[in-house]
Amino acid sequence: MSNANTITGNLDPLFHPAAHYASPDDVLNDGELSIPEKRIILSSWASEMFAVESCPALREIPGMGYTLRLADILAALRRLDGEDDDPPRPGGVPMRLRRPWAAAQRQSA
Repeated sequence: MSNANTITGNLDPLFHPAAHYASPDDVLNDGELSIPEKRIILSSWASEMFAVESCPALREIPGMGYTLRLADILAALRRLDGEDDDPPRPGGVPMRLRRPWAAAQRQSA
């Protein structure tokens, strides 16, 4: 697929998106693609299949001459869903607070 950039006119964007789009934003801004089609392209780029072994936060897409950041791909997928916010930070509420009945049972024992 190294020649993908030279013959873009003959390739379907869904099957060879690297030949048509340079970034996740390019996929989002394509008015001819439906939301499910955009999701297919972005999800395929986010796939572990394209993860850079030494740096799993990057994706190396065949036909592109550079790597993409997984965070950028996931942000584009969130924008498709209308979620412009960043993903929640790790941690969150302790389990004992998520299940108040469990804490009450421990105190009564």
